Amino acid sequence: MRGRYVDANSIYKRSTRDNTINAYDKEQGSVRLPNGVGKDIGNPSWQRSFPHILVATLSSFLFGYRLGVVNETLENISHDLGFHGNTMAEGLVVSTCLGGAFVGSLFSALIADGVGRWRAFQLCALSMIIGSSMSATAKNLWGMLLGRLFVGTGMGIGPPVAALYVTEVSPAYVRGTYGSCTQIAKCLGLMGALFIGCPAKETEGWWRICFWASAVPATILALFMEFSAESPHWLFKRGRGAEAEAEFEKLLGGPYVKGEMAELSKSERGDEIDTVKFLELLYGHHHKVVFIGSTLFALQQLSGSFVALFFMDKLGRKVLLIGSFSGMVVAMGLQATSASSLVSSSNEVYLSVGGMLLFVLTFASDAGPVPGLLLSEMFPGRIRAKAMSVCMAVHWVINFCVGLLFLWLLEQIGPFVLNTIFATFCLLAVIFVKKNVLETKGKSLQEIEIALLPPE
Repeated sequence: MRGRYVDANSIYKRSTRDNTINAYDKEQGSVRLPNGVGKDIGNPSWQRSFPHILVATLSSFLFGYRLGVVNETLENISHDLGFHGNTMAEGLVVSTCLGGAFVGSLFSALIADGVGRWRAFQLCALSMIIGSSMSATAKNLWGMLLGRLFVGTGMGIGPPVAALYVTEVSPAYVRGTYGSCTQIAKCLGLMGALFIGCPAKETEGWWRICFWASAVPATILALFMEFSAESPHWLFKRGRGAEAEAEFEKLLGGPYVKGEMAELSKSERGDEIDTVKFLELLYGHHHKVVFIGSTLFALQQLSGSFVALFFMDKLGRKVLLIGSFSGMVVAMGLQATSASSLVSSSNEVYLSVGGMLLFVLTFASDAGPVPGLLLSEMFPGRIRAKAMSVCMAVHWVINFCVGLLFLWLLEQIGPFVLNTIFATFCLLAVIFVKKNVLETKGKSLQEIEIALLPPE
């Protein structure tokens, strides 16, 4: 099905590149009528690309489900597999996923650039199906840990590939809305895991059903990706120009193909394969955007939906991030104040609960969904997959450290100092975003690249 288009690499050779760009630019945003008069065709319909986005968000749903599946079932798992009361073993069941996710995120760029975005989704789904099956049939702790490691590897591959895919197949005017869909899918996955896990305490062996259940959406993801569009950006970068045109027509409609191909031609070369090495991302031409991306993910974790769905394409990414992190400063301030001697015991609970609710609201609405989309927009096409891989690796390392050390720090330094530290990181995030982050709302990926990167 994917091989029916002939390779038209010669059309986009460098010798004719300028002529191609000029020809495309004349028709971008308009269509010629028989009398020669140009007509503005406006934005492409979101309905063409939405089904493809919907399939891709299944990987985010699985991400949320796999994070939450042990919440209600861990006690029963520990009883059945013989490690009840061993807190280290219980911690390993939870955290092995994070270790696997770190490994998966490191290889996500090689997979996404090597075999394409939709094949990467299928590998993510396959890893989760294998891991779910191993966990569901585990007879001892080691079987469970091995299954969780496979699942974590799929979890590490999924988020960066989903961010890449959403960025590269979405029309610019709804890219933010589509990006927030991945966060909503994660929340739905987490809620689904909690709901399915409710009978675990009363029903013997129910935890095995909970693990088997995640194989269903993983199988759907693997199957439906066969009918979904491949990223035109990836195809064009691999020199498969004719296929890229066909995918743009599927996603946006015929009148928009030439304009989109012109945009690609300005920043990509169809006869050149990406050869950027990981170490090159840490210095030189691209180090600034990679630093911004890694720092945003680190601050997101150290700072401790539906709002983003409606406002990301209206207010912009930068405004939402500043507002979100500012709200989290207030939330952590309330939490710290509730733990101080300045507040009476009767008011302590109100401040604490209020701070917690405000934190969840402000994080889930903006700081949670925005970075993944924003960073995939900021990175130029030739490094996008590798740069997302580096940033997600930072995300998983910081996530693991926070989860591992939180209770120990709470015991050692107390809630007042700990919440003050988190509030400080939130404030640093506000300053960092204001100084370094470019607003990407409504801009094409090529416009963003030109604005961010100095000429080589």
